Amino acid sequence: MSNILQHITDNKRREVEALILTARLPEEVDPRRSTLSMSRTLAGSPTGIIAEFKRRSPSKGEIHPMAMVDKVIPAYTEAGASACSILTDTPYFGGALTDLAMARSLTNIPLLRKDFIVSRYQIREATLYGADAILLIASALDRNEIEKFTDYAHSLNLEVLLELHSLDEINKFYPEVDMVGVNNRDLTTFHTDPALSLSIANELPDNIVKIAESGLTSMREVNRLRDAGYRGFLIGETFMRHRDPGLALHNFLNLL
Repeated sequence: MSNILQHITDNKRREVEALILTARLPEEVDPRRSTLSMSRTLAGSPTGIIAEFKRRSPSKGEIHPMAMVDKVIPAYTEAGASACSILTDTPYFGGALTDLAMARSLTNIPLLRKDFIVSRYQIREATLYGADAILLIASALDRNEIEKFTDYAHSLNLEVLLELHSLDEINKFYPEVDMVGVNNRDLTTFHTDPALSLSIANELPDNIVKIAESGLTSMREVNRLRDAGYRGFLIGETFMRHRDPGLALHNFLNLL
């Protein structure tokens, strides 16, 4: 695990431990809650764009610090996003669970809770605040945690996106996950290279929905990845740096 991810994950574990002591979430969540299938939506989408809402990041600093969910998410939906990724981490990304809840009230497309999941508690939060899927980061979890968190998410009718950063993490793949993402950002240097997704594509099972993440700035890159078997393309900074992220997505899709 890179130093920055280790630092973030350690902080997240302390944060969640404090929440468990002070907050009051129901121990049981109704597994009958209606959710949307992100994997099936992406598999059947002609574009597969997962438009991300985030205000900042550890690698890029402030991106769109004053961005408002009630402006961006409806615009993303109208522009043609297949799904949306909502950053709920506050210290490093400027997000909040209330962003997720508001997004749920404003759109009828699948929502991914993107955070550093280290506890079942956060998975209960995800379903209570309206997520349809959660992100599990292979670099931050061991294989046993990935299996336990995936099974628990499924018991709450949530899908799971397992994020890999290198070929070395293939051994953490759990066949029960719904989607596999390849993050093109090197967590030690923060350099992004979409070629990473291309190099890993053939190592992933054919029947899993594959998602390319980070560093995608052109339709040329998206088309190359689609030809390699990817069906989802998670794009955040390219849109969020624009004054109007929804318009940026609209223009991006028009190039398709």
